[in-house]
Amino acid sequence: MKKLLILGIAAILFFGFFALDLNQYLTLQGMKESLGQFEQQRAASPLLVGSVFFAVYVVATALSLPGAAILTLAAGALFGLGVGTALVSFASTIGATLAFLASRYLFRDIIQRRFGDRLKAINDGMAKEGTLYLFTLRLIPVFPFFLVNLLMGLTPIRTLSYYWVSQLGMLAGTLVYVNAGTQLAQIDSLSGIVSPGVLISFALLGLFPLIAKKIMNIVQGRRVYAKWQRPKTFDRNLIVIGGGAAGLVTSYIAAAVKAKVTLVEAHKMGGDCLNYGCVPSKAIIKSSRIAQQMRHAENYGLEATTPVFSFAKVMARVHQVIATVAPHDSAERYTALGVEVMQGYAKVVDPWTVEVKLNTGGIQRLTTRAIVIAAGARPFVPPLPGIDDVGYVTSDTLWEEFAKLDVPPSRLVVLGGGPIGCELAQSFARLGSKVIQIEMAPRIMIREDIEVSDLARDSLMQDGVDVLTDHKALRCEREGERKYIVVTHQGQEKRIEFDVLLCAVGRVARLQGYGLEELGIPTQRTVAVNEYLETLYPNIYAAGDVAGPYQFTHTAGHMAWYAAVNALFGDFKKFKVDYSVVPWATFIEPEVARVGLNEQDAKEKGIAYEVTKYGLDDLDRAIADGTAHGFVKVLTVPGKDRILGVTIVGEHAGDLLAEFVLAMKHGLGLNKILGTIHTYPTLAEANKYVAGEWKRAHAPQKVLAWLGRFHAWRRG
Repeated sequence: MKKLLILGIAAILFFGFFALDLNQYLTLQGMKESLGQFEQQRAASPLLVGSVFFAVYVVATALSLPGAAILTLAAGALFGLGVGTALVSFASTIGATLAFLASRYLFRDIIQRRFGDRLKAINDGMAKEGTLYLFTLRLIPVFPFFLVNLLMGLTPIRTLSYYWVSQLGMLAGTLVYVNAGTQLAQIDSLSGIVSPGVLISFALLGLFPLIAKKIMNIVQGRRVYAKWQRPKTFDRNLIVIGGGAAGLVTSYIAAAVKAKVTLVEAHKMGGDCLNYGCVPSKAIIKSSRIAQQMRHAENYGLEATTPVFSFAKVMARVHQVIATVAPHDSAERYTALGVEVMQGYAKVVDPWTVEVKLNTGGIQRLTTRAIVIAAGARPFVPPLPGIDDVGYVTSDTLWEEFAKLDVPPSRLVVLGGGPIGCELAQSFARLGSKVIQIEMAPRIMIREDIEVSDLARDSLMQDGVDVLTDHKALRCEREGERKYIVVTHQGQEKRIEFDVLLCAVGRVARLQGYGLEELGIPTQRTVAVNEYLETLYPNIYAAGDVAGPYQFTHTAGHMAWYAAVNALFGDFKKFKVDYSVVPWATFIEPEVARVGLNEQDAKEKGIAYEVTKYGLDDLDRAIADGTAHGFVKVLTVPGKDRILGVTIVGEHAGDLLAEFVLAMKHGLGLNKILGTIHTYPTLAEANKYVAGEWKRAHAPQKVLAWLGRFHAWRRG
């Protein structure tokens, strides 16, 4: 009843304020019109007017009434800079604290009981860093102050801390607004608008958020660096840890702008993509695809034949492809570009010092203004009982292990139904292995729409892969030379015998051994970074797989640009990393490529959409190539041609997607794609035809009906 009574009184006061039209006094025009009268009253009774003003300000702030900025300007006009600032500072803080306490009393218990689990991270963060977070919000008003008052009441921050942090944080802004009010009071003609005092006050209003943000950065920086001794000079402008995609691009950009940069790589230059991932997997996919085409040559009017090949030669070609690409990422090339390349293990010992244990022996310490951690990721191996006893390979180790074989594994179990597992399962099935793919989820490629997952499953099964979805691996067992994996499905256990077990259940960031724990840099599944890719320390950045949120080579390179530019020039200008348009592809046959939302994403996020779909079985070039299967599916804003997302399933889907990526990046709709000439006959025409399908569905039927009548009239 007490809570209802308080809510009722607050509601009466709030709505009464508008019902009595009192808001007219809290506008700039209303203030100017009443200023003369208020000044007369202040001159007659300064203490009374000051007290009434103070009380009105407290009530307005406590009830979250609009017009606080106008009252602050009025304080400057009525009482001058000193007294006005004192009145507003205390009145606004007391009012804010009252709103804070009311929110806490009325709503906190209800919210915490209902959403306590979801709010745990926020509560923990507020308990640890609440005062700093509140000070940031007060100094740099990202959210309106009335929202801060109400939302902070739901958190565990102490009332006394809330009061003094609010008073201190709002003081600078109060000074700026009160000063502007003193100048506005002096305007009595048009010429007064361009007086130096008024211009300076308005300039301060515009510059205040920038100045406040800079001050906040300095305060935070001093706080996190407090226990470290900053070097007076630096050996390097930038040190990059990791020679994969993110590290290579970061160091290249730094060298291009003539910074002194050192790249440290412990193992192979080029990282996972060159040595274990993208390059070798695409090489073996090509070999397996040709083998499959030979088996089905009758589809092209030729005699079908069983491919005869040496598995050792196939694997030798994979390594030859790696060797051919390797010079692009070599230490020699990057040295020639101006990058110092060191082979060894790097560890960050303080925010400006990196210790390198050289592969050739010895230890070297370097100081640097900035550091970029680009350590990448490694395959995750599930902790199944017995897995070490039976042995396994991963997407990293299989290339060396399989290079020792004269024939492909007779019985290969692929654990995992994601992109890597699907690509390798199909490839080795086509090269002659009996492949069993085990996925614990209800379907493979779970991030794609159901129809895409179904097409992928059907394709793999046609190639001989035994796809077992909704099967959870329990343990591995060994009986002499025979190896088994035990899975459960619908409550029933079954044993599956294999010769080789391939773990392809995802990748995890490399977080150990780089000094992150000693420096207190937060990590969970990845290194915690902000929108500028900064870690806890503003001069230490992370990019690529080690930072997420995507584990793609192209996103690693994309993040590297932001990491390099912010690390070198962040004191002057920082750039927020842009993940708005991120494409990816799975290179099974048919390929699956996507950018933006698919249908299941849109439904989960509650985003309205329309679907336009074009089947590749209708495309001339696809028919001629014997690849007339798959589709292009576009999600658009209802009634508009703005693209929300695209999924392509079919031959060269990854290449076809590029046109939509460009369109989404630059805000081009389907009408622009429809109006672009596409070469005939090409697969790229599918993009134009899907745009045509959208146009046909949105044709103005009433206008077309009138045009039909017009042409009939013209015929007489």
